[in-house]
Amino acid sequence: MPLDQLDVRDTALIVIDMQNAFLSPEGTLGISGVDTDRLSSIVQPVDRLVQRCNDAGIPVIWTLQEHLPRDASRGRKKLAGHSSRRKQVSALAGSWDQEIIPELKALAERNPSYLVRKHRYGAFHQTRLDILLAQLGVRTLLIAGTTANACIETTLREAYLRDFDTIAVDDCISGVRDEWERVAREVWRQYLCETATSDEVLGWIDAQTAPRTLGFGHMLVMVEDMERSTRFYVDQLGFTIRPAKPLADGRPFTAFRQGIALVAGRRPGARQIDHMAFEVNDIHAIRERVAAAGTEIQDDLHDGPYGRTIYVTDPDGTRVELYEAEGR
Repeated sequence: MPLDQLDVRDTALIVIDMQNAFLSPEGTLGISGVDTDRLSSIVQPVDRLVQRCNDAGIPVIWTLQEHLPRDASRGRKKLAGHSSRRKQVSALAGSWDQEIIPELKALAERNPSYLVRKHRYGAFHQTRLDILLAQLGVRTLLIAGTTANACIETTLREAYLRDFDTIAVDDCISGVRDEWERVAREVWRQYLCETATSDEVLGWIDAQTAPRTLGFGHMLVMVEDMERSTRFYVDQLGFTIRPAKPLADGRPFTAFRQGIALVAGRRPGARQIDHMAFEVNDIHAIRERVAAAGTEIQDDLHDGPYGRTIYVTDPDGTRVELYEAEGR
């Protein structure tokens, strides 16, 4: 499944234009003859997805379409725009039409800094979304909202052109017409993104946030002469020293960006590997699981150089460091 290739830690959910203008019978699309029951059918799955992302610490970014009664830029066009096919201009700034629908309004207001106002279809076009995603360290996007053939598809194209890994959440996206939506999804899967159901996304989030090892952290190598060994790795092998906090026991310590670190204390003829380190998530749950299995805990939970840390012993006696990185 495409989701399995992605990392929840660099993921954000973008919820597009869940506003009265598009989902309420009394909104602009409703009074213009559009089936708002069809458009609003996604409200419950969107609600569920948003709440799970909030619980998992995945940023949820809301877009708010906003128009002015008089738009001089659009007024220069010779041909009629899409808004001329409606009873009124949708989502006028400050109007009830522009507001997020009541069912989702409290969720959208949870973090005001994650609200992005847009004045055209695309969530990226002349908005602050690019810099917001960069600040959050986001490379993977989950897309939900309305409408499929306009604001959703434009945003998918913009995301693709920016090389984001993008998942359109099928049952959390609605469109004006069923036939348009079916064709749109075929185009998306061919050219722009992958699609998944909200159940698949929720299962992926559960798997990604379960207690597990995330990847190799470093290997600590014991050396006899710190200065000589450091010069070898830096001068001869081109390693780069990485700033790191000192070890808790005070031993001289040099970390490299290439994945190993040196520590003083090796005696001639003695073993050289002090320990291996792995980054994990939910260090407390990992600790409980290790303890329940009867595994030896050498150093219990404490603040280590890389975050909250525990040292355990593997079945062959190797010292293994497990840490949850700061800020995770």
